[in-house]
Amino acid sequence: MKFFKKVKHIHFIGIGGVGMIGIAKVLLKKGYKISGSDISDSRELRKLEKDGAKVFIGHSSKNIKGADLLVISSAISSRNPELVQAKKDSITSIPRAEMLGSIMIGYESIAVAGSHGKTTTTSMIAKILSVANLSPTYVVGGKVLSTDENSDLGEGKYIVAEADESDGSFVHLQPDVAVLTNIDDDHLAHFNNIFENLLDSFVLFSENVPFYGYLIINGDDKNIKKISKRISRSQVTFGESKHCDYKIIKIISKNGKQDFQIFDKKTRKVHKFKINLPGKHNVFNATAAIAVALEEGISISSIRNGIKEFTGVGRRYEKHDIKIDDKSLTLIDDYGHHPLEIESNIKAYKEEYKNKKVCMIFQPHRFSRTAQLFDDFIKVLKQTDSLIMLDIYSASEKPIKGINSRRILETLKQNGHKDVTYLKKHDDVIDLIKKKKDDFDILVTQGAGSVSNICQIIKNQWEA
Repeated sequence: MKFFKKVKHIHFIGIGGVGMIGIAKVLLKKGYKISGSDISDSRELRKLEKDGAKVFIGHSSKNIKGADLLVISSAISSRNPELVQAKKDSITSIPRAEMLGSIMIGYESIAVAGSHGKTTTTSMIAKILSVANLSPTYVVGGKVLSTDENSDLGEGKYIVAEADESDGSFVHLQPDVAVLTNIDDDHLAHFNNIFENLLDSFVLFSENVPFYGYLIINGDDKNIKKISKRISRSQVTFGESKHCDYKIIKIISKNGKQDFQIFDKKTRKVHKFKINLPGKHNVFNATAAIAVALEEGISISSIRNGIKEFTGVGRRYEKHDIKIDDKSLTLIDDYGHHPLEIESNIKAYKEEYKNKKVCMIFQPHRFSRTAQLFDDFIKVLKQTDSLIMLDIYSASEKPIKGINSRRILETLKQNGHKDVTYLKKHDDVIDLIKKKKDDFDILVTQGAGSVSNICQIIKNQWEA
């Protein structure tokens, strides 16, 4: 990474976001003076402050005093007082992705994009590179459980980063290697609810790869297939289809772990792997990471060990042991908030915990997503044994008439769901779970909003 000319003090507006805090940590380790503001405090921000950053809770024009550059989260309004003051003072402000793109300059860069599986795939690539003693720098959208961090400044030539399409800003990135995990109808609000616009943004991101770079793409994904012919860069495919360059074969799932094989079309060799994660989607995530590593010439033993040693990412099927009275249960916390992600999680826990009863606490994320994918949510949530519905997490969106959790509940009941409950206050979750504890063996907190706080409440009360 090149040092930024004349920039010494960088201020982050919305520094508490997972994407923002990871970049702030890397720049802090690089020697920059870092400050930032957010509306709410967190354990991660306290750690960042301990490392030397100045953190403000709440936004004020005074917070940017002395800053040479502002980095802005996509959630920040143009009326934010710090942003308004920066314009008055002629201080340059850039989006998070532009800063990430600037950090990537000077490294051999790998960026992972897609609607689902970005964080896990990015983390798996970083793990393989670490096991191969290549000391990568990485920035991901979640905590890597083995390090309890979502970024790290390595000493090697590689940087691995998650490329977020949700606000279209990933087009600022120009990676040497781009990974496309899949493309789905998510985050369409930013693209005027036109799916073709989303596809166009993935083409633009892919074309940013230099002529000497390449793409690793999911050869089974119908939407990636739609755009692949429009992309001029070299493409390497992975998946179960016979035409894929890295073909997945013989998946064997048992007790939350999976053995699988990959046929390398180029060398005509079959390689065996093991991951300690359930769900077919994680085999695909692992295969994308393996494909990158093989293309980069990393030894098969390092790849095999890296994948096997990978323990997961925070809030991606993250397991905790809890005990209610004398009953031992498993609590699974999962970030998935799109119907496909939720269905993948349901398949994973049904695969790992056969014949066990599961209670899911679900918080829908965004009114626009709930409205657009309402029927898909009903189809997926019908598969739950027991369901507790929380109110929709707005993520700063305005409510949409007729779109609410009570409507989801009533529709599920009309579709035959026998055990669905609406919970208005998060503080009431302990009493409700106590009342229902004999009806389930596994408890799942599902969603991208404040449902993570529910998981923490449950852990504080009953962690074994």
